[in-house]
Amino acid sequence: MDTAKERLDREVALSRETWRLFRILSEFVDGFDVMSEIGAGVTVFGSARTKPGEKYYDMAVECGKKICAKKFAVITGGGPGIMEAANKGAMECSGHSVGLNIDLPFEQTPNPYQTHKIDFRYFFVRKVMFVKYACGFIIFPGGFGTMDELFETITLIQTQKIHPFPVVLIGHDFWDGLIDWIKSTLDDKFHTISPEDLDLIQVTDDVDEAVQIIYDYFEPSKWKSQVRPAMPGPSLKTAHLEKDLEK
Repeated sequence: MDTAKERLDREVALSRETWRLFRILSEFVDGFDVMSEIGAGVTVFGSARTKPGEKYYDMAVECGKKICAKKFAVITGGGPGIMEAANKGAMECSGHSVGLNIDLPFEQTPNPYQTHKIDFRYFFVRKVMFVKYACGFIIFPGGFGTMDELFETITLIQTQKIHPFPVVLIGHDFWDGLIDWIKSTLDDKFHTISPEDLDLIQVTDDVDEAVQIIYDYFEPSKWKSQVRPAMPGPSLKTAHLEKDLEK
């Protein structure tokens, strides 16, 4: 039988988890409230460690400008590096520049180029916002976080949990080795993916091409159904009511 102290400890732990649920819910509500205002966006990922003046930083600035020129919002993780560069390009183009910031013990300092800023404690809530309001992903060279976003997104597309959209990788010099490994090891040798799964990813060195791929693929009706899906629920059978009215 539990002692009084054990019962108290269990009740305290349950109370903490209950309050954690409210905090998670509040992050979803805040995120939906802000993101619902911006329209279709293109999410840009890449390393937080890329410095101004480096090739991919400058390309990300141009990418942000070109995304906004197509009337899309720019969505990033709100931090430094590639995220800062894309937000900077969006702000210079007077477009929507969204930063989905995360509370981390290192690296993540919000950049100053955000017109819409949301702070998250939980990665999984933040990830929903990256995907739900996007009509495409443009991914620059990055580390584990960038790889996480890449593979999670193509998994969601592959398993048809979200409407498919373009996932464009910038930089053959960075990505070709990974693509070759996926093909030779996952597809050809171990058959752990289907050959057509490689079609979920496109690689280019041209920012203009990356943005155009997303623009050409974009269909407002599909994006709206992704953002505002039909609410699940029981169907209401009214045939018997209509017969009663006819009497």
